[in-house]
Amino acid sequence: MLRRTFLGERRAMLVLLVLGVLLGAARAQKESVLYSFCAQTNCADGYHPVAGLVFDQKGNLYGTTKSGGLQNNNCGNGCGVVFKLTPKGKYTVLYSFCAQTNCTDGYDPAAGLVFDQKGNLYGTTTGGGRFNNECDYGTCGVVFKLTPKGKYTVLYSFCAQTNCADGYYPVAGLVFDQKGNLYGTTSGGGIYNNNYCSFEQGCGVVFKLTPKGKETVLYTFCAQINCTDGGWPVAGVTFDQKGNLYGTAYVGGANFCSFGRGYGCGVVFKLTPKGKYTVLYSFCAETNCADGASPEAGLVFDQRGNLYGTTEGGGEPRGGGVVFKLTPEDKETVFYSFCWQDNCTDGDGPQAGVIFDQKGNLYGTTAAGGEQYSGVVFKLTPEGQETILYSSCGQRCGDGAYPSAGLIFDQKGNLYGTTQEGGDYEGGVVFKVTP
Repeated sequence: MLRRTFLGERRAMLVLLVLGVLLGAARAQKESVLYSFCAQTNCADGYHPVAGLVFDQKGNLYGTTKSGGLQNNNCGNGCGVVFKLTPKGKYTVLYSFCAQTNCTDGYDPAAGLVFDQKGNLYGTTTGGGRFNNECDYGTCGVVFKLTPKGKYTVLYSFCAQTNCADGYYPVAGLVFDQKGNLYGTTSGGGIYNNNYCSFEQGCGVVFKLTPKGKETVLYTFCAQINCTDGGWPVAGVTFDQKGNLYGTAYVGGANFCSFGRGYGCGVVFKLTPKGKYTVLYSFCAETNCADGASPEAGLVFDQRGNLYGTTEGGGEPRGGGVVFKLTPEDKETVFYSFCWQDNCTDGDGPQAGVIFDQKGNLYGTTAAGGEQYSGVVFKLTPEGQETILYSSCGQRCGDGAYPSAGLIFDQKGNLYGTTQEGGDYEGGVVFKVTP
């Protein structure tokens, strides 16, 4: 973790102020907007992308928007879309949600997509489905499949069981195992109903879904007193080579949370193929949650088996969130604490995870902070040295604002991502950054 004295921080800020004008132009040349959402009438092309992107083998980009699409009476300005963007900039809406009566096909996708070996796309929506009236606020959600020819199928509608014991409100995306089964999390639902989470019907589950749509709950959160096992997972899960699942939960854990929740600031967990659940780390174990608090993103392994992730809050000195490292022995280290610089020009509040390049550098985004407090794209060396690759809203938000999703690389090492807002039509953008 980078630590600065007060004097050192002020000196660093003076350097930034002196070089700001010179660096601004250089940074602007590194970022390019590939598409600005809400370019079509009534935002039929979608707007407000909150999830990341995925490439196909031809270099086309695919993603989702949480709003926009064909108009209907259920979502106001549209219920979200699945889109495709070619390397030449041709944009196509592959599917507009809530096309079926009562939104049985789902609406408001908040997660990205994943391909199977045949080129089919899979994802989740936070709302809609066959049992939409059974959930808090109508947010049951579905798992869906979209073929290359545009055939859309709901594989599973959540809250199919009494009191939503099967889970509901899937915010995160999915992962495959080698047999083609899908795994993910829901933020609500499960058999343990209590007041520790934001939902009345449970604190979420980890689930498995077969290719034929049979769902199995692998773990239900808040099974322990005071949710010491965690609750409300808003990120997906990651496999290790032995088939164990790893993930994060936004609340719960063994430590009192200094952010006013009282019932814990989240955990990192492991779930074996036989169903054994272990909390690897409970956040806010240090004074003022210097070790981080409230993880919203999933995890990534390095070559030595260490796990890396982010927390939205906690860290020193201003609680701007952290990038953390967790060893196989469950020792947690803060790799970087955000908001070290005045006005958080180094970033604030990471909501997405990080990715590695071949040299061991980490890359990610923060939803806030930066020169215009509209978020940043950052790089961290293996020693924890941060470089801001781009500060959003440097072009009066024509370049996009508030990146809340993670990044992906192309074969040339360029980074791609989305912003929630900004762009030519204020609907968010797909962007490219050249490191």
